[in-house]
Amino acid sequence: MATTKDYRDFILEQLNILDNITCKSMMGEYLLYYNGILFGGIYDDRLLVKIVENNKKYNMQESIPYDGAKTMYLVDDVDNQESLRDIVLDTCKDLKK
Repeated sequence: MATTKDYRDFILEQLNILDNITCKSMMGEYLLYYNGILFGGIYDDRLLVKIVENNKKYNMQESIPYDGAKTMYLVDDVDNQESLRDIVLDTCKDLKK
């Protein structure tokens, strides 16, 4: 099942609290970047972020975006913009290293 454009648009609207969020379409799903750093994606109408040391404190559930992929964290509370911002910023801090 591919992600719907409505869900993609909703997630991008929720992430508009951050500048420099970009989204790339890939085989019916979407890769998400912050300041050019790939931090996660939208897979099957689910927001997932890469697992890094700095975002473990959010106690997110692990999930696989698609068969054969590395495990990622599922962001359940996509309605909370401040929490989303913090998750993205903390994820990207570790990915910049």
